Amino acid sequence: MNAHDGSAPTPDGITRLRLVSCNIVAGASVGRFSDYVTRTWLPHPGKRANLDALAASIAEFDIVALQESDAGTLRSGFVNQTQYLADAADFPYWSHQPNRRVSRLAQSANGLISRLEPTEVIDHPLPGRIPGRGALLARFGAGRDALCVVISHLSLGPEARMRQLGFIADLLADTPHAVLMGDMNCAADSPELRELYRRTSLRPPTAPPATFPSWRPRRAIDHILASEALEVESLWTLPQAFSDHLPVAASLRLPARLQHGLKRAA
Repeated sequence: MNAHDGSAPTPDGITRLRLVSCNIVAGASVGRFSDYVTRTWLPHPGKRANLDALAASIAEFDIVALQESDAGTLRSGFVNQTQYLADAADFPYWSHQPNRRVSRLAQSANGLISRLEPTEVIDHPLPGRIPGRGALLARFGAGRDALCVVISHLSLGPEARMRQLGFIADLLADTPHAVLMGDMNCAADSPELRELYRRTSLRPPTAPPATFPSWRPRRAIDHILASEALEVESLWTLPQAFSDHLPVAASLRLPARLQHGLKRAA
């Protein structure tokens, strides 16, 4: 996990966490399907301004999950977009998990940006017929009182998603305080996510907001799923579209046993 120089994390009895997750499509502002061709796969002058606007919107959160963040290739102007957003929004910690690469043109990554100091960050490749999907796991605290956050971007096909969520279920099977964030490419009540709920402490959201496509949201496929012990006080989407997905956000109330085990940077 990367940290800015001079950060001094201190425990502060954290009672709530604000989380946000967004598939940023390499920083492209997408307002219609034709924009995929003209804006996502090539360098575009509007990407930097779009990232700056996103940085301003995420600055109020504690943990940010990114999907399709470019790892520093041609289409982003060789900018690591996870690091850029962390710097622009003044977050002390960031990490990324580069996945599928297309020569020097593009390499997507899962990204973690945090105001809390993680005790461990692990990259896990996910199973799939075509390699290139991953789960980025961050642990905050220690032992069974740790908070475990997994960030992932799942496949389009239901069979691949079932295998990938089975792998994630194995990671979280004995974790009482877990959060799964990302672009799941499926509804919260899909068979593959119902199997995840059965095998882990994660619970389905009561009213998942629609996130895709951002210009006319009809499908709730981006999720923040939390364990039953982590009370989801609210779940919403950010009003501004920064890509073809609306960012999904959540406020979690933490149980007392977690509140003094987490560290927020000063």
